[in-house]
Amino acid sequence: MADTIVKLGAPTGEPITADLDGWRVVEGKPTMQTWVQHISADGSMLSGTWAATPGSWHATYTEYEFVHIIRGRITITPDGGAPVQVGPGDAFVVEPGFKGVWRIEEAVLKHFDIKRA
Repeated sequence: MADTIVKLGAPTGEPITADLDGWRVVEGKPTMQTWVQHISADGSMLSGTWAATPGSWHATYTEYEFVHIIRGRITITPDGGAPVQVGPGDAFVVEPGFKGVWRIEEAVLKHFDIKRA
């Protein structure tokens, strides 16, 4: 039987440093690091930690994501929508179909959970 509780600690090992699928730089020279820390037994959920440096990406989402910001600040502006500012302690979701700009104002560290399609 698989573990029913998996505690995610600080990220370890080599991160993925390529930009996420559907993300393209639109301002500055931001970098990102992604640590996948858990994948559910059926592969439908992915959890981990993500870090990024200041700059902006235009992002297109095809999957649902829950986010909890640990440190840093981001302004997220949906195409044609109003900016949303998030910072330490904030939690939010991004629905599939989102398109818009993630502007990293201060270096960010976040936990994420993605429900795969």
